[in-house]
Amino acid sequence: MDAYSRVVTTVAAALAPSVLSVRVHGRRGGGAGSAVALSADGLLLTSAHVVEGVRGGGVVAADGEESPFDVVGTDRLSDLAVLRTRDGLSPPAVLGDADTLQVGQLVVAVGSPLGLAGSVTAGVVSALGRSLPVRTAYGAHSIDDVIQTDAALNPGNSGGALADSAARVVGVSTAVAGVGLGLAVPVNPTTRRILDELVRTGRVRRAWLGVGGVTAPVPPALAGRLGRRTGLHVREVVPGGPAAAAGIYLGDVVISAGGRPVSTAQDLQRLMLGTAVGRDLPVTVFRRGALVDVVATLAELAV
Repeated sequence: MDAYSRVVTTVAAALAPSVLSVRVHGRRGGGAGSAVALSADGLLLTSAHVVEGVRGGGVVAADGEESPFDVVGTDRLSDLAVLRTRDGLSPPAVLGDADTLQVGQLVVAVGSPLGLAGSVTAGVVSALGRSLPVRTAYGAHSIDDVIQTDAALNPGNSGGALADSAARVVGVSTAVAGVGLGLAVPVNPTTRRILDELVRTGRVRRAWLGVGGVTAPVPPALAGRLGRRTGLHVREVVPGGPAAAAGIYLGDVVISAGGRPVSTAQDLQRLMLGTAVGRDLPVTVFRRGALVDVVATLAELAV
């Protein structure tokens, strides 16, 4: 057997027992997806859209054993959900860290596409840092740092595992964006915080700043002072939002927030979880050749 095949078969053998099929009721014709065992006491990880609005359902383990599940919590802004089923139904998977992935790296997807349980596909990380848009009560939002892969994904893969060559789960399959183009929510320290909060409270509280932007270069002189070359160029300020109230304007370049450097929308969104709600957030922007400090009072994001 060649080296590539040895890696894929080893990952499949290690991970397949930890990936379950999900059957849901409450939608016209029902629905299906996949889930990954998180713990020996029956916690499962899946995609929020797999179980959104369902009345009930069950999971089927790799050995064919079935069990009903309860929804512990869902978070549509990360497209993640935690379920609970019978203890010991499936061995827990090992979670990895998508922040260490590199473009071109081998990945293996395990799930139940089209209801075909235990299906395995392989490919590479095609791109990193993609965004997947979702809608909220305050308009558009995005799931950031999404992994793009050419490992074949189909309806039913959602909630399944995307793993590295050591069988560590580095992503949760979430969308089929086209032929040869699948997307997965990364498993990283931010994801772990979200999962911990879902297990603890059933929901994820997020603060809301109310800006949208893209990474952009800063002038060379400022780059020398900052020790980096980019900031977040503000392309959208939500009227009446915390950013607008603080005096952040279109065209500003966000340099730092809460004392931390900002170059991407993800940098800001990492500051929005949990205890940030209701707090004052110092923000430094570059505007018309000068650094300007403002303070935004963060509101809670309603979803």
